[in-house]
Amino acid sequence: MGNKKILIVGAGFSGAVIGRLLAEDGFEVHIIDERSHTAGNCYSERDKETGVMVHTYGPHIFHTDNEEVWDFLNQHAEMMPYVNRVKTTVNGQVFSLPINLHTINQFFHKTFSPDEAKAFIKTKGDSSIAEPKSFEEQALKFVGKELYEAFFKGYTLKQWGLHPSELPASILKRLPVRFNYDDNYFSHKFQGMPKDGYTVIVDSIMDHKNITVSLNTKFDKTDLEKYRHIFYSGPLDAYFDYQHGRLAYRTLDFEKFTYQGDYQGTAVMNYGEESVPYTRITEHKYFAPWESHEGSVMYKEFSRLCTEKDLPYYPIRLVGEMTQLEEYVDLAEQEKNVTFVGRLGTYRYLDMDVTIAEALKTARVFLENARDSKKMPAFTVAMK
Repeated sequence: MGNKKILIVGAGFSGAVIGRLLAEDGFEVHIIDERSHTAGNCYSERDKETGVMVHTYGPHIFHTDNEEVWDFLNQHAEMMPYVNRVKTTVNGQVFSLPINLHTINQFFHKTFSPDEAKAFIKTKGDSSIAEPKSFEEQALKFVGKELYEAFFKGYTLKQWGLHPSELPASILKRLPVRFNYDDNYFSHKFQGMPKDGYTVIVDSIMDHKNITVSLNTKFDKTDLEKYRHIFYSGPLDAYFDYQHGRLAYRTLDFEKFTYQGDYQGTAVMNYGEESVPYTRITEHKYFAPWESHEGSVMYKEFSRLCTEKDLPYYPIRLVGEMTQLEEYVDLAEQEKNVTFVGRLGTYRYLDMDVTIAEALKTARVFLENARDSKKMPAFTVAMK
């Protein structure tokens, strides 16, 4: 096997999972992260004033249909039952999301049955739109002008900084309506929250005799010569010193505040109107309903275009960025012994379960190629 030293850049889920599988196979794994903590954007810690477990970079709720991923996670955490029930304040009222039978009846002041609601919403949809080309057309076709303007238009403008007519229809992939009273935001088989937060999960995954973790440590390309292979989960464009320009991201600003008592009575309250500058308020003690706290910690969440000094959150992936991305993919595929992984390394928005599934796959591809003396690809997912 020769050199068994592996460098992993990034101590989030991608790096931790890849590192664990390689360490279990006898590789010496060094995981570095330029931040002062592990777990990346999933990092959580207890607020000193209230004792509430705070999702430092915004809320993360685990949901998946992937049983292997769920079983893997449960080896490193005690997962507690959790159902994400999102509310939204609009037009001076509070509604449930996703749009369901209760939302429809409340919004239109009706008492529809499921079949009556289906027929009613069909009359509201814009039947003149045969093939929706934009987010706006997709919403208008399926839910009509009133529901679109109340629940989608303003929120989308704030979240993406673009009018819904400029966004692709694919963002609104499925019919955003339920014709029953199910207000569970997700529909996955496995849903939950880690009893002790996400940081301890990532630390547990990396807790292996063959893994060394170095925080406050920046990646240096001279490290390429010291290791058999590098897995890089940082920004793809940063690896190449932005030689084709910066890929566009949205970032988030959080205005943290505390309250003695219950502030809003739910974990997530969206604000759909454009006149409200923030997209939502999250109350973090409601992400751990098995705990009891007198005080409360809230985040007001603001979305804006990411600058070079900001933490990138959501890849925009519009036409211009996709052309630019292809240029970086071409560069990546010319690299030797480097594989790009995760949300930033592949410039894709990934839920945690997909991140873990792809990390498991990437580690297995590497181990198989190592045994067969084959070249490891720059990406283990389709990039073009």
